[in-house]
Amino acid sequence: MPAKAWFPTYVYEAPLQGRGAADFARLLLAQCHEVRQSDSEGQLWCRDNYPAGYTSYGTLRGLHRSFPLFAKLEKKIWRHVQRFARRLDMDLLEANLAMTDCWVNIMSREAVHPLHVHPGATFSGTYYVSTPAGCSGIRFEDPRLEKSMSAPPRLADCRRENRRQISYDVQAGNLVLFESWLSHGVASNPTVDERVSISFNYTWV
Repeated sequence: MPAKAWFPTYVYEAPLQGRGAADFARLLLAQCHEVRQSDSEGQLWCRDNYPAGYTSYGTLRGLHRSFPLFAKLEKKIWRHVQRFARRLDMDLLEANLAMTDCWVNIMSREAVHPLHVHPGATFSGTYYVSTPAGCSGIRFEDPRLEKSMSAPPRLADCRRENRRQISYDVQAGNLVLFESWLSHGVASNPTVDERVSISFNYTWV
């Protein structure tokens, strides 16, 4: 076909590790609960900014610098970041790419995370610690949407690469990476059990 695909948007998804994945996730789950319990300031912040959920984003955003277990997670994520950067043909010798932010997200029933971007970062991502059956996935929005005001609607059964939004089902132990300008969010959590994840940013420093 004469048409070619240019300027693709990539989303990376892979298991964080092979052997020991479930044990590592259990350790992190306990650590995430400890962070929430000890973060009284963050709990107050969430009452106004993150109803029905808890995030350490507003108070404890450098967990990889404060907790050995999160530092271990950072080391495990790094090889995936390098692999993703190679897929995008990025030259990692031009600057130092480092994790600058790392925070916990605990979504109770009906907690929602609206579509947003991470300004100033290069890569963003999430490691999924606990994902109850039926919990919300992560969805991404076409970054060209605001420039498509005159485009007709897509067919109901259009190809996945031509959709305006795409969703990934999430699974404990898996990692999702994307470029930080890509709009993403999480719909309201319909499950009684908590959906727990650890999000992060990588930035040129």
